[in-house]
Amino acid sequence: MALWSTIPRAAAIGTTALAITLAASACGGDSGGTSTAAPAPGGVKLVNAGKITTCTNIPYEPFEFNQGSDVVGFDVDIVNLAAKKLGVTQDIVDIDFAAIKSGAAMNSGKCDVAAAGMTITDERKQNILFSVPYFDATQSLMAKKDSGITSLDDVKAKNLKLGAQASTTGLDYVKGKGFNPVEYADSPKELLALQTGQVDVIVQDLPVVQTWLKKPEIGAKFAQVASLNTGEQYGIGMKKSNTALAKVIDEAITAAKADGTYNAIYKKWFGTEPGAAPSATPTP
Repeated sequence: MALWSTIPRAAAIGTTALAITLAASACGGDSGGTSTAAPAPGGVKLVNAGKITTCTNIPYEPFEFNQGSDVVGFDVDIVNLAAKKLGVTQDIVDIDFAAIKSGAAMNSGKCDVAAAGMTITDERKQNILFSVPYFDATQSLMAKKDSGITSLDDVKAKNLKLGAQASTTGLDYVKGKGFNPVEYADSPKELLALQTGQVDVIVQDLPVVQTWLKKPEIGAKFAQVASLNTGEQYGIGMKKSNTALAKVIDEAITAAKADGTYNAIYKKWFGTEPGAAPSATPTP
């Protein structure tokens, strides 16, 4: 993902006291804002006036990925619901997922929200204010079509090498089952490791695996060999004190689910409506 925006930093001007004062004002206060920009409707303070700045990790298709010069995906469309409600545009920042899931990206004023296919967990709630859930997720295993793998038990019994994306709930899940997987910084590196034989099987979010398998060159050789029912839900992350923004996002998601907009967005990226069987139609 391209980095569209940066956050201005207070310059060291005059005395040390003045520099400290300017820096403090750039970080906002208890209202949840992170800059001195004029508030958006509803008293929401944004990092940059006229924009809702989203931190994400690219690519994570179909949730966020590059399409030509644009960043598109399911998460992008969900945040756009809130942007429309606020009368602003969305600005996207691509950063490491570890900085997102820890809350550091929002708490440091890098962005207003995090939308990165991020599962809501009790651990993450300690540092992040989450929106209402906007996507029901689970994990899956992906391997060569002739692997003979149908479960994690098979991976263990065959002493196969397992790969996982760093800082993810998929990684946490297999570690909890006694595995010590090879960790990869992002999903493309994890997929490449499988394609090149560095690992025998990988664990990844089910929608991501299904999207990969729609690509002919991948679907011809690999398959989703098992589903891991982890019962996860994704949420939009914000700074803990940013309750005004959370209210707007919750209202936007809730309204979209009620009026059919959410179903339309879901079908656009997954080829089916929520709860239906996956479609073989490629994502846009």
